[in-house]
Amino acid sequence: MATSGAATGSSSPPEGEVPKIVWNERQGRFETEDKKAYLGYVLRQDGKVMDIVHTFVPSSKRGMGLASHLCVAAFNHAESHSLSVIPSCSYVSARDLRVEA
Repeated sequence: MATSGAATGSSSPPEGEVPKIVWNERQGRFETEDKKAYLGYVLRQDGKVMDIVHTFVPSSKRGMGLASHLCVAAFNHAESHSLSVIPSCSYVSARDLRVEA
């Protein structure tokens, strides 16, 4: 598994610190180290396209920017592996529209 972000010993990173995001290739997702928040994807077109289908952050961890960090990890992974991205997940679609505007 690949990781992104800083390792922490607690369930949530100190303010201003990037949470550790883990690539769980077997389950097709990027997740926080504690596995409670995640972004799920499906590879399509013979593994050339990453379709981001779902993001989930439990209510206890909302407002910390975790969904955004998960998206950044997924987009960085897609870019480094020359994958196109389909943002099927409504959070990712809305986030992309804000970035492009």
